[in-house]
Amino acid sequence: MVAKYSNFALLVTAVVLVFSTTTSYRIFPPNAPNLTTAAAASSFFNNSERQALIQSGWWSHDHSDLNHCKWTGISCDRAGRSVEEIHGWELIIISESLWLQNLNLTAFPNLVHLYLDEMGLKGSIPKEIGTLTKLCNLDLSNNNLDGKLPPTLSNLTQLEYLDVSFNFLSGIIPSTLGHCKELISFSLASNQIEGPIPLELGNLTRLYYLDLSNNLLTDLIPSTFIQLVSLNDLNLGSNQIGGSIPVQIGNLTSLCSLDLSNNSFSGSIPFQIGALTQLQYFLMELNQINGSIPSQFINLPSLKGLDLSHNKLSGPLPPNIASTSGRTIDLSHNFLTGDIPSIFGVNSMMESLDLSYNNFTGKLHKELANLISINLSYNSLDFSQDIMSSKSQLPDYCYFQPESLIGCNTPSFASCHSTPKTQLPHSAKTKHLLVIVLPITCIILLTIIAIILLARRTKSKKLEKRTAKNGDLFSIWNYDGKIAFEDIIEATQDFDIRYCIGTGAYGSVYRAQLPSGKVVAVKKLHQRESQNPSFDKSFRNEVKMLTEIRHRNIVKLHGFCLHSQCMFLVYEYMEKGSLFYALRIDDEAEELTWSHRVNILSGAANALSYMHHDCSPPIVHRDVTSNNILLNSELHAVVSDFGTARVLDPDSSNQTLKVGTYGYLAPELAYTLSVTEKCDVYSFGVVALETIMGRHPSYLVFVQLF
Repeated sequence: MVAKYSNFALLVTAVVLVFSTTTSYRIFPPNAPNLTTAAAASSFFNNSERQALIQSGWWSHDHSDLNHCKWTGISCDRAGRSVEEIHGWELIIISESLWLQNLNLTAFPNLVHLYLDEMGLKGSIPKEIGTLTKLCNLDLSNNNLDGKLPPTLSNLTQLEYLDVSFNFLSGIIPSTLGHCKELISFSLASNQIEGPIPLELGNLTRLYYLDLSNNLLTDLIPSTFIQLVSLNDLNLGSNQIGGSIPVQIGNLTSLCSLDLSNNSFSGSIPFQIGALTQLQYFLMELNQINGSIPSQFINLPSLKGLDLSHNKLSGPLPPNIASTSGRTIDLSHNFLTGDIPSIFGVNSMMESLDLSYNNFTGKLHKELANLISINLSYNSLDFSQDIMSSKSQLPDYCYFQPESLIGCNTPSFASCHSTPKTQLPHSAKTKHLLVIVLPITCIILLTIIAIILLARRTKSKKLEKRTAKNGDLFSIWNYDGKIAFEDIIEATQDFDIRYCIGTGAYGSVYRAQLPSGKVVAVKKLHQRESQNPSFDKSFRNEVKMLTEIRHRNIVKLHGFCLHSQCMFLVYEYMEKGSLFYALRIDDEAEELTWSHRVNILSGAANALSYMHHDCSPPIVHRDVTSNNILLNSELHAVVSDFGTARVLDPDSSNQTLKVGTYGYLAPELAYTLSVTEKCDVYSFGVVALETIMGRHPSYLVFVQLF
């Protein structure tokens, strides 16, 4: 036995010696020829693909590796010879102009997945795209592409996923797209496409998701859409489509979301809509729909959101419309008449009801106070009934005043029905009540005003010098001494681009070294965005959130300036930048050992756990991405960017608009619009996979959607 192991040891030693005398050798797949030179290796790997990648100028930093299958964003087949996937968003390209035409698509005959979204690409979609006959996934969304959709897209007969949304494409939808019968998801949203929707799209019977919103489409809904029996989400909103809603819409029984808003539809709502038993959201606002609301809405047990506002609907409400499971109903700005059923307040699922700007009459039912939000303004309601004895609490948002919008947040239901003077009953009881209530109310208001003025005067003395120069609100907490507004301006030389270390959706981040020697990060809102109410709200929301929470894994806010001309936040400086950056720069990625990556994920998880379980009420971040996890010099992770964060209300469904970053959003958020802690957990899961894999798991995320 000893001799046997001795012979084996000698054999191993001999093999090592042979290889040690070889000046150079390269290991290839088992079926590869015996190649030892660079030229031969280049010929083994698909040289046309490699040259196409080099000529694009997008992979200039990877040239040293002859095997292009190992380049960033490239995945090849099992043999390691032919490119099957290109993920352009993994690249870090320093260039102001990237042209899609620079990539020779004809060099990739075996390409299956092409993801070039969010790269800032310019130019038109080349007709050569039609040579990629094996393509299954094509994502060119969120770029600056223009021109027309090439008819050669019809050659992609295996295509399942097509997304060219958020570009500047024009022209018409090619009728030849009807040949792509394997399509499951097709998004053309937010472009400048015009003309009618081609009948041939009705041939795409496997379609699950179709979004043609925010374009210039005209004419009618094609009659062939009756064939799209697998369709789950149809969005034709914000176009110029007219005519009546086809009665055949009732055949699309798989629909969960139907958005026809902001178009030119006329006629009545077909009663066949009641056949869509899986429908959760029906958005029909800003059209010219007339007639009455069909009673068949009662047949929609899954309905959560109904918006028929800004139309020409008339007549009374259907008897049982309040019995639907709808959580949000908006019927405002119509010509509806009759009484408001008390059952609206009895429906335990309903949260928000807007019936303003109609012709409703009748008395106010106390059951309506059970809703979270209600708007009954600009109607002809009868407020004469004395319901002072009601113990009901008002909704958080309630508007009842017939002549103007009055916000209510008071404990007595009766105190909300302030009616015009001409409608008040002139009883002695009412007069005595006014004599008592009015003086007390005035005294309370004057006391509150006096307290506010005194508080402002005290605060203004402390900040007099800074607020005189710097605007509405400037507050910096001690950070090794006082930081003045002037220090920030001088440190960045009035926010000179030389000090800019990053640019986000609505602001830029600057590195500022203060006179004390300390370095901080200053996030400044762009001037054009500061005029946008949504960006302003997001900016102020971030201030609110970060002033209320403290955790070692949440970025520390040192101060802020909120002024109409200059808005910025002052954070602790994180030397290593974002996790996204660290994963995609070779030198930085090599520094991220397995233990470092585990610690980074652990830190981010601790921050989310604190927000979800230790904050009362819980806080949901809503945009957990690798870009929003920052690293310091010791690779300690903190969660940042709280512009979209939201405090959860335990007594509501927390419905909201869809916000966040594509590729990290929980799939169910697209349909429920109800934000929970689970949305952050899903996003964290994507970040965890990205951290382990070194790249975003886009294909895995997409597969889960279907």
